[in-house]
Amino acid sequence: MHDDSITVDRSLSLHGPNAAYARELYERWMEDPGSIDSDTSALFATGYIPPAEAGSATSVETTDVETIMRAVHLARLIREHGHVEANLNPLRRPSKIDPQLTLAYHGLSEDDLTSLPPSVVGGPASAGTSNALDAMNRLRQVYCGTIGYEDDHVQSPEQRNWLRDAFESGRYLRAVSSADRSWLLERVTEVDTFEQFLHKTQPFQGEKRFSIEGVDMLVPILQSIVQGAALAGNREVVIGMAHRGRLNVLTHVLKKPYRQMLSEFIKGKKYLVTSTSGADSGGYTGDVKYHKGYELRIETADHGSVPVTLVPNPSHLEFVNPVVLGRARAAQEHRDHQGKPSRDILAALSILIHGDAAFPGQGVVAESLNLSRVPGYRVGGTIHIIANNQVGFTTDPENSRSTLYSSDLAKGFEIPIVHVNGDDPDACLAMARMALDFRQKFGSDFLIDIIGYRRHGHNETDEPRYTQPSMYGVVDAHPRLRELYADRLTTSGIVQQSDVDAMLARVREELTDARQYALEQAGGTVSTPVASEVPDVVVENVSFERLQVLNDAITSTPEGFSVNDKQLRQVLKPRKAALTADEAAINWAHAEALAYASILEDGTPIRLSGQDAQRGTFSQRMLVLHDVETGARCHLLRFVPTANASIAILNSPLSETAALGFEYGYSGHANETLVLWEGQFGDFANGAQVIIDQFIVSGDAKWSQKSGLVMLLPHGYEGQGPEHSSGRVERFLQSAAGNNIRVANCTTPANYFHLLRRQAKSLAIDPRPLIVMTPKSLLRHPKAVSQATDLTTGCFQSVLDDLRSDINKDSITRIVMSSGKVIVDLLASPHLNTETTALIRLEEIHPFPINDINRIVATYPNATEFVFVQEEPLNMGTATYVCPRLKDALPTSLSFRVVSRPMEASPAEGSIDMHNAMQAHIVQSALS
Repeated sequence: MHDDSITVDRSLSLHGPNAAYARELYERWMEDPGSIDSDTSALFATGYIPPAEAGSATSVETTDVETIMRAVHLARLIREHGHVEANLNPLRRPSKIDPQLTLAYHGLSEDDLTSLPPSVVGGPASAGTSNALDAMNRLRQVYCGTIGYEDDHVQSPEQRNWLRDAFESGRYLRAVSSADRSWLLERVTEVDTFEQFLHKTQPFQGEKRFSIEGVDMLVPILQSIVQGAALAGNREVVIGMAHRGRLNVLTHVLKKPYRQMLSEFIKGKKYLVTSTSGADSGGYTGDVKYHKGYELRIETADHGSVPVTLVPNPSHLEFVNPVVLGRARAAQEHRDHQGKPSRDILAALSILIHGDAAFPGQGVVAESLNLSRVPGYRVGGTIHIIANNQVGFTTDPENSRSTLYSSDLAKGFEIPIVHVNGDDPDACLAMARMALDFRQKFGSDFLIDIIGYRRHGHNETDEPRYTQPSMYGVVDAHPRLRELYADRLTTSGIVQQSDVDAMLARVREELTDARQYALEQAGGTVSTPVASEVPDVVVENVSFERLQVLNDAITSTPEGFSVNDKQLRQVLKPRKAALTADEAAINWAHAEALAYASILEDGTPIRLSGQDAQRGTFSQRMLVLHDVETGARCHLLRFVPTANASIAILNSPLSETAALGFEYGYSGHANETLVLWEGQFGDFANGAQVIIDQFIVSGDAKWSQKSGLVMLLPHGYEGQGPEHSSGRVERFLQSAAGNNIRVANCTTPANYFHLLRRQAKSLAIDPRPLIVMTPKSLLRHPKAVSQATDLTTGCFQSVLDDLRSDINKDSITRIVMSSGKVIVDLLASPHLNTETTALIRLEEIHPFPINDINRIVATYPNATEFVFVQEEPLNMGTATYVCPRLKDALPTSLSFRVVSRPMEASPAEGSIDMHNAMQAHIVQSALS
């Protein structure tokens, strides 16, 4: 509604002395129906025309206008709030009546409505009715049946009108045919028989499976959407869900064979556990069966196939959501051309299944929903399904949320919501088809809330009657869905009892056969991924001539583009001159830009995202410029004339969990793409710890999920306080095992340049996540620059020896090793004795380069002391990881000591004076 809209008092008669005012409202309505209040707009929509002057005739001459207004108001309230009286809960009918939905509340009688035309109610529900009473009753059937519709929060008139027409016309319910009902009965028979077989048959009894019983219709809904998506031209489907019902989804939606599924229950197998992450770790460890993923390929009429992927997930419930969205976005984009990626939403459909307690309870849900319309993250509409069993673990709804429905969070993102009784398969199937059609037409999200129950406890060994005795008294007496639906269809003559019995016998026979197979295979050997040597990644150098061409491209703007004077003076001109002037220095951000340009030229696509990634937190990157006059954007890396791949540099929402999870999912699908996520500060990664722990560092070991994702985390102690000093490198090192991740802290732009190029090259050879502690003060520090020759020669070095060209290694008695920014403080210290002290830099911390360290140490024959120094407290940083390894490997002739801040609870001091004093103490202690 517009800001200057006019609202009419509902008791006001639009005739007599108010006729002129009514006429003004009518004229405004004719120009824009949304410019007046909805009740008056609805009245005009019935055909009522206000008089041109007092006493004039109207199109509704004999009817009291106030009665019409009351009827119109009641119809509107039924449309908006009828869901509160809908029969949505299989376990009980609604106990409360909304007084505003009654005739008496509005001063109406049935005779009043009988005297009014059905156009007063309006909409498709009134079609074919004889009066307003019949139309109102039909409207109640639509909005107060076994489906509850919520769309009043949807702001798009086009979407709202489409939804109202779909609801009230009943076209989706009418389309459920006898053949559909037979199909549904067969599907719920498979779902129910599978669960009961596992529950009652040895050796599966007592095993955790997180049964779907009570929300059985989740599986047919998914099957309908997946099959419909393939027919509608979607070329891939990506599904995410937690553990409840997962085994049933795997077997009946993803078609994982019964034999394979039941074999995973059988104990006593011998596993060949081999390492996928290095000889010094257990490598592939696997995961429980209700966390695993799977892929199905649906054959299409054109002899193609549509992959349907259920993404692996941890027990952290909703955290798989952004991972699914990232995979879907990656599947939708084409990256094999210059410029930005092109996209087709039909390339992939994302489906997310949520828990009723987790949907409002987990913050990652809101973060993920927020991505739905954000450029660079939108996926053209996700279909959300809440498998609503009305209890979270042991917690009742009133203790787990502050809203009427578990789905209410979606209203803030204008997502249409339908609540459907899980014991009405016809309604569930109709809503599945409606959801898919809505997504296909509008490219927007849709949510189905299947309201059911949980027949057992949280798992099958849990006793739910401890905490929900009343509910489970009802559940125990409630018929199973298969029984209810079979009775309904046999009574109506759609199927015969013999058909029902045959369906049941077929599924039981298949399961019995699968059980026998699994028992016969028990004790055999189960294959696991085979360990392989870590391959060498050979990266070709970039010639100086090639670097010059690339540099010219990324420092040029289109004709007529007005660059900010400061950007021009401090960024573009120095970068352009850096490859032409003698001894010109290349700083960190410039080296990064050149690395990206060369990677694009090599044919590797790039996706860089994060909070303020386009400019860079410290105004260092400047790869997306804004015209000072028009605000138009210029993406410098899209002007590389020899680029053979696309690039996207995106400012993300102020989110860590969803944004990082999205990039992890993207990198897992687009495995040929260099995907980078940058935190505004390194400690911002704290907000994404679940994604780091459960996906990035362990996804390969648990699920054989490869990812070459790069995390850029600004790190360094410059007196900015506890929150913006540390990227918490110790947390990554604690989770580092074998070759699961790479962790680096470079100190020269050239080494960072080579590191990025190595990571891009390794995507096709040895993909794994790379964690980079990036600099802040070193971004512009004169002692942290490189020359062009440093970029065009050499390669990434995990350890940098003392960079002085005139060092006399025979005179060195003390070797000081550090990682990251503290090296500059050591170099600048007056306590540094350059004749007796060598400074070496640990650039890659994991995998730990002990051979490179020993090789460098051996070149100092007279060294007697080895000092490891870090800025961080002793219980943080790299010390707890590095020092034990150094002690075990260094020659016994070297004394060893560690210099750092003392153990602390907080990463850094809160004042600049305290910081300066502590920093000076660390440096002096290391060099004395």
